[in-house]
Amino acid sequence: MIGALLAGCGMDRAPITSESEGIWDHFFVFPLSWLIIQTAEMFQGSYGLAIMAMTVAIRLLLLPLFLKQHKSSRAMQKLRPEIEQLRTQYDMKNPDEQKKMQQEMISLYQRSGINPVAGCLPMFIQMPILMAFYFAIVRTEEIATHSFLWMDLGNPDPYMIMPLLAGFGMFLQMQLSTRGMPSEVAGQMKMMLYIMPVMIVGAGFALPSALSLYWFTGSIFMIVQTWMINRNERKAERAEQPVSEVD
Repeated sequence: MIGALLAGCGMDRAPITSESEGIWDHFFVFPLSWLIIQTAEMFQGSYGLAIMAMTVAIRLLLLPLFLKQHKSSRAMQKLRPEIEQLRTQYDMKNPDEQKKMQQEMISLYQRSGINPVAGCLPMFIQMPILMAFYFAIVRTEEIATHSFLWMDLGNPDPYMIMPLLAGFGMFLQMQLSTRGMPSEVAGQMKMMLYIMPVMIVGAGFALPSALSLYWFTGSIFMIVQTWMINRNERKAERAEQPVSEVD
């Protein structure tokens, strides 16, 4: 989605080649463009299947980072009651009290073995890769000249089916990811639950259908991934619960 906004703001969308200059183009965008072309050859020239396969492959490669981020987020959620309790004990308008609270929170993180910054690091690593793949799709000339299913990959979907599927997939993905979150956090996410799918659909109406296909595939992967993670967590929680004795 960030890539769509950048593209709309006039970021370079010139065809990417091995002669493209700059660190971003030469070392990030072009290698992914080359991989898309090679993957399409494996699928007998189907760039639609290539985009879907590459999307899944990249998401699988990024899965360990996502799991690390998810684990850190869950750990922070478990500490939330203790953090809220600390905040009620100190006067946040008093600078000295603020410093004391920050020290208490650092001690709490250390006792729990949590590094708050560590949860953000996987996200910062993922974003350049996902954005580079986005621009590889936009700037690979071969994609624009091929069709997939009912779509001309270089033009918007004439029937608007794929943008709507991508938006619905994003909605399901975000709805699933908010389950199990504290009610106040889920409440804060509620607006994004509707804004992001609308942005995806709006972008899909104006941008090449290859991007809607990419967003749709990514959303389906994330739905399956989130469902499996949530299911495993529920199993683990049930296994940790003490078994009541039967008379």
